[in-house]
Amino acid sequence: MTKIGLAYIKGSVPGFEEFGKLPTDIVKENGLVNGNKASDELDALIIPGGTLIESNDINMDLNKEILKMAKMGKPIIGICAGFQLLSNQIDIGRKSEVPIVKDGLGLIDVEFSPLITSDRVKAKVFDNSFLTKNQNEDVDGFHTHTYGKVTGDAKPLFYSKVQRMNYGDTNEAGEYNIFSGACNDDGNVIGTMIHNILDENPILVENLLNQIDATNVEEIYNENKKVKKYIQSEVGISSNIKIPQKKINSRPKFLMIGSNGSDSGKTFILTGLAGALRKRGYKVALLKVGPDVRDIIPGLYLTKDYMNEFSSIKIGHLGWCDIESTIAKLNSSDYDIVLIEGVMSVFTGLLNEKVPFSAAEIAMSSNIPMLLISGVNKGGIESAAVDLAAHANMLNRFGIDVKGILLNKVYNENIFDNVVPYIRNNTKVDEILSVGKLKLETRGFTPEIEIRYDLFTKAALDLVEESIDIEKIADMAEEVKFNRIIPFNEIKDKVI
Repeated sequence: MTKIGLAYIKGSVPGFEEFGKLPTDIVKENGLVNGNKASDELDALIIPGGTLIESNDINMDLNKEILKMAKMGKPIIGICAGFQLLSNQIDIGRKSEVPIVKDGLGLIDVEFSPLITSDRVKAKVFDNSFLTKNQNEDVDGFHTHTYGKVTGDAKPLFYSKVQRMNYGDTNEAGEYNIFSGACNDDGNVIGTMIHNILDENPILVENLLNQIDATNVEEIYNENKKVKKYIQSEVGISSNIKIPQKKINSRPKFLMIGSNGSDSGKTFILTGLAGALRKRGYKVALLKVGPDVRDIIPGLYLTKDYMNEFSSIKIGHLGWCDIESTIAKLNSSDYDIVLIEGVMSVFTGLLNEKVPFSAAEIAMSSNIPMLLISGVNKGGIESAAVDLAAHANMLNRFGIDVKGILLNKVYNENIFDNVVPYIRNNTKVDEILSVGKLKLETRGFTPEIEIRYDLFTKAALDLVEESIDIEKIADMAEEVKFNRIIPFNEIKDKVI
């Protein structure tokens, strides 16, 4: 039987996409498939995205098998971090005064450096490999990268048309072409920054199957179902935390994680909640208000769910899918609970006449309840309590049901206990929660700069489970339906 391997290693996101439903076998760090070397067992290998460079030892046994397969002429496709692994080197020193350079395997003659993109894209194709022949039209997919600048002398395969880079629009024309795919001189080792490239472009899948002379396609798809079942059977990767298989809610229930500003810990709390709920059998959908879907990837690392077309909720011209379509698609899905991460403060963008442009407006549009959080590391616990109370009361004026208030990074439980009565007496919120300060001091815990999914997600899951009654959070979520986008004049009147 034809065998297509999928790298299943810490820091990777193998549940993020389906890879054309092609993988038939799992390959772990030891480089073995069914007890044999991957180079002997496999006809092709797919390396998924994630934080492979930050999270894994470059000398693991799997890498030796990758090099051997490449030398044998077998097809290897690396996506996102998989592409980085195949490259010469990667500078992961974003916001560092000096480059922090990690060596790749040197199979594709390119280098990587910081460049943030989070767009749905179309990409121009160059016919330089077995994968791209006969692909005469642009390919579809999406980007979600922090280290996405590709330079080098390798043969180009793709140039993606992106609208935004490094949090800003590219130009007045609304798009910019960036180098997003390349191959080795022999054409069998391919890297691309385009996620979903095998899921949304059937010619590429057909080309890969033809390259490995696959005649048993139905058998491949049947084996892929087993791979998918295995991937989705545990929380995270190699955690040994098995997921109960049960349906909990007849319809999805929604909860937004909002905050009073950036650096509140929304991503950390969302990640921990996502993993804890999945661990209890809930099928969890994760969404982000606005375009920066990088924030929900750690949660997806734990839940093994897809990055869906509705994962990014559009605000103004930013994002992937409007809130009305998002609610409709989710309400016809089999999810039990939907967690939505806000963007910056819930009120950031509220007075922008481009409606909707804030997390509060998204919540208002569909009566989505909210868990409102704040980090206490900047102004202290008392300051956070006063600010959260003010935010909760303003949200109440907009008709948004704040189900709970959570103080994050709490360094003193006695001070927290003292501010709880203040919050209860000055808001309509009864559930006042706290999460302690993370004690780990190491690189890899900042999602927007450098993150190690394996470490970040374990810390988030452990701390959230230690601090919070998870079923109490699940009870905060409610069924919703889209009502309307509130006109700007109504919003302005409520603020005044």
